[in-house]
Amino acid sequence: MRVYGVVGWKNAGKTGLMERLVAEITGRGFTVSTVKHAHHSFDVDHPGKDSHRHRIAGAREVLLASGARFALMHELRGAEEPPLKAQLARLSPVDLVLVEGYKRDAHPKVEAHRAETGNPLIAPGDNTVRAVAADVPLTLDRPVFDLNDTKAVADFILREVGLITTPAKPEAPLAPPPLRNDCFALPPGVHWTPVQEALEMLRGRLHAVTEQETLPVAQAGGRVLAKDVTAIRANPPLPNTAVDGYGFAGGRGEGVHELPLVQGRAAAGDRPGAVPKGQAIRVLTGAALPQGVDTVILQEDVTTQSGVLRFNGPIKQGANTRKAGEDVQAGDVILAAGTRIGPAELALLAAAGVAEVRLCKRLKVGVISTGDELVEMGGPAHDAQIYDANRPMLLHLAASFGHEPVDLGRVADDRSALRARLDAAAQQVDVILTSGGASAGEEDHVSALLTEAGAMALWRIAVKPGRPLALGLWHGVPVFGLPGNPVAALVCTLIFGRPAMGLLAGAGWHEPQGFDVPAAFEKRKKPGRREYLRARMREGRVEVFASEGSGRISGLSWAEGLVELDEAARDIQPGDLVRFIPYGSFTG
Repeated sequence: MRVYGVVGWKNAGKTGLMERLVAEITGRGFTVSTVKHAHHSFDVDHPGKDSHRHRIAGAREVLLASGARFALMHELRGAEEPPLKAQLARLSPVDLVLVEGYKRDAHPKVEAHRAETGNPLIAPGDNTVRAVAADVPLTLDRPVFDLNDTKAVADFILREVGLITTPAKPEAPLAPPPLRNDCFALPPGVHWTPVQEALEMLRGRLHAVTEQETLPVAQAGGRVLAKDVTAIRANPPLPNTAVDGYGFAGGRGEGVHELPLVQGRAAAGDRPGAVPKGQAIRVLTGAALPQGVDTVILQEDVTTQSGVLRFNGPIKQGANTRKAGEDVQAGDVILAAGTRIGPAELALLAAAGVAEVRLCKRLKVGVISTGDELVEMGGPAHDAQIYDANRPMLLHLAASFGHEPVDLGRVADDRSALRARLDAAAQQVDVILTSGGASAGEEDHVSALLTEAGAMALWRIAVKPGRPLALGLWHGVPVFGLPGNPVAALVCTLIFGRPAMGLLAGAGWHEPQGFDVPAAFEKRKKPGRREYLRARMREGRVEVFASEGSGRISGLSWAEGLVELDEAARDIQPGDLVRFIPYGSFTG
């Protein structure tokens, strides 16, 4: 297990550095656990809590558990404090364990240092402190980093432990860590996997695999942000008027008011001038307010004659105006990393003065069809052959998700040919979708090859349509072995492939938006599997395709989305609420 420490005097900033390092390193896709050496008097829960009462009563161990987390608390009760090695043995395997404290132990460390805490605590001949992160310049016989340069400190630690091999260069493509061969493996003894459990395992075991690039905002539509974006300027940059009318200073009460008009007007794009106190000026929508103007009255509510403005009060100070920066302030984070840029995001970036953004490169999704029975669409086919419907469907789906589809063609039921095709694909794409050959039969070459590679898991998912879903890695590239049936291939891609590919693309994990709507159908469902029915909305109710047969491709076109029925038994009658997920929720 890779272990690295953070040490320092009291108030040297080591806890803050630890917190930032955990966020930085996990943000790069590595798994991190932490160990903190605390004072003898510390406690892990508050007096009066049930678990605290158990411990005070004399329990040796207390397992505190909830639906979100669990913690095992062990009372030493006079026994000798376990060494760090024993504490580390309690942790599950991760990429890196960061240890705060334990400065006398032999693991490598970085010291956090602030000028006011005195000299660094490095003892003569101490080679375990490999670097110092300080808030002042220091001359030492080891690297010194700025205490707030978390990225540089993280790079140093990750190189030290061998998780990265070369220093990251500013604005250079950042290569994420490789996926581990066990990222798709099921827990021992699991044969049928519930849909939600499969989704959670995908979410927990995958991470972004795309590199990064910087592009002008005008070329960023449809792309995923790799970094948070901050506003360069405020929007609006100056106070301005929301209507055509007349501007002056201050509000007015009840009654008739008269104000002399100054010459000229303020229009959108004009540089603000000044208006003397007690006078008014003609203003047009979007114009920056001149100095001395903070209130605007609509032109429909006034009369003008001989250079005098007349209107009836009351009108509040600030009426019909927009404050500078009321939408966005300069320096605000306006879009977070992982956001996919659409028309609204482009408008916001432009308004905030942003010229360039750091983007994830498009995820390259390769699509392969397998099977002797397949022929190219439009070509000649005898009665025992079928046209390849999956490949055009999956290529279009990948594009609709915002990724770059790569057509890898079709392969006959030939293991050597498929191996060669996968070898070539792994050199040019980030993820591979195959259809057919994903089960455990003698002609299921996808699952057989993944098994040979030692990176295969056949997830028998409790889903209809679907069930077998072969997942694995081929030369480090994730492979989704989809069922050959087009209906099952589409459903598995929408339910499992779409959120997983979003995660691989740097966009994070997104669940589709569903709606509870009245059913326009009857159905009796057995317990055990989650089912997805081809469905569409008509007159406020959802109807389903007449046949649930997985070979009925026409039902995919007939439908506008899917009805999702959970694993419980159901006896659905017209009017009962069911969950409808429009196709647009998957591709939006």
